[in-house]
Amino acid sequence: MLAAYAAAQSASDPLSGLVVGERPDPQARPGWTVVRLRAAALNHHDVWSLRGVGLPADRLPMVLGCDGAGVDEAGNEVIVHAVVPSDGWRGDETLDPRRTLLSELHDGTLAEQVAVPATNVVPKPGSMSWETAACLSTAWLTAYRMLFTNSGVQPGGTVLVQGAGGGVATALIQLGQAAGYRMWATSRDEAKGARALDIGADRVFASGERLPDRVDAVMETVGAATWSHSVNSLRPGGTIVISGATSGDAPAKAELTKIFFKQLRVVGSTMGTQQELAQLARLVVQAGIEPVIDSVRPLSEARDGFARMVDGDVFGKVVFTVG
Repeated sequence: MLAAYAAAQSASDPLSGLVVGERPDPQARPGWTVVRLRAAALNHHDVWSLRGVGLPADRLPMVLGCDGAGVDEAGNEVIVHAVVPSDGWRGDETLDPRRTLLSELHDGTLAEQVAVPATNVVPKPGSMSWETAACLSTAWLTAYRMLFTNSGVQPGGTVLVQGAGGGVATALIQLGQAAGYRMWATSRDEAKGARALDIGADRVFASGERLPDRVDAVMETVGAATWSHSVNSLRPGGTIVISGATSGDAPAKAELTKIFFKQLRVVGSTMGTQQELAQLARLVVQAGIEPVIDSVRPLSEARDGFARMVDGDVFGKVVFTVG
């Protein structure tokens, strides 16, 4: 089958280890199903894997990809859930200390086929396009859990998204706007800030800019570069929900005094559950949300999509069509 896979790793030149070529078809096993993919999407996780972060070299070659949608062995149209719990785990799979994502231990979704546990698929709504379905499994699921499971914000509240432009940030803005939140965002890039307004942000501010009001929650994926601003932007009793730290995880100022004095909450958030993915899919259809897609290209041109992400020239999701 055709697949985009990591054959080698390089921290300075991640594309040097990417191959778009043939890999063996996945083999069925008890309790698993093989999904013939129709569309898949790219995440920063895939670039980090090529840089050697989170993917041990002894597991290469590894088919990349966490996002995907296709048809299972029973002919059902499904969305693939990327969080794979360890054998015997029960309950919230995101709390399993031995959990993995597709493309970390098991081959991922940037391929014509992928094998996943039978519990790792959810029904694709019939009216949903393959491109939309392919966007939901990682960045959109992460955003859904951040906003609706972990933030504690009620509709009408104000939420600040740090760093407009990435897949999680655009999903947060679109989901929050649909749910009745007042969505604010920051951006270092004026053009990306303007696009954030186009997709539902109420206001956009320069990175680090003082806000006119304190917010109920901050959605934090940037880390060290924005941490102090996030703490200072919260009302007393507010919440920072953090799902990533792309600028590093060691801020110059931890702001611990402000955190305890203002009784702020700091909540870690990672991906989401299979049930949350199914809820997300229903919400996207019911609210008429169209995920922001940066570009769509066939899987055979995956290298171009990876290059676009490595260059930082992405707003929304990069989607690959299959077949």
